[in-house]
Amino acid sequence: MNPTTRLALRVTVGLVGLVLIGGGLLLVPLPGPGWLIVILGIAVWASEFEPASNLLDFVKVRVRRWEQWVRVQPRWVQALVGLVTFVFVMAIIWSALKVTGLPSFLPDDLTQWLQTTLGL
Repeated sequence: MNPTTRLALRVTVGLVGLVLIGGGLLLVPLPGPGWLIVILGIAVWASEFEPASNLLDFVKVRVRRWEQWVRVQPRWVQALVGLVTFVFVMAIIWSALKVTGLPSFLPDDLTQWLQTTLGL
């Protein structure tokens, strides 16, 4: 590969990774694949940049340790982890709806119920 093509590839990989990581970080507080997109961006960078490859290895080890730890815990600990995750996601959804308002496509009855029950 000639030097010009190599530089163009590295710049492209750098920009694609940056867009993925930036977009993923914006999505992290919301329910969905925010962290997965960040890790995907790091994986794109890792294809060309050694420090990103080291970071990706670090992340993989930590995620595997967490998964293994949760897997060997009693069912009540697993349920508690699930409950805490659920409560966190619901709090983020409630906060987002509080800031942005309810979507207009919701049925009127549901909108009224959400406003009175959840204070949205």
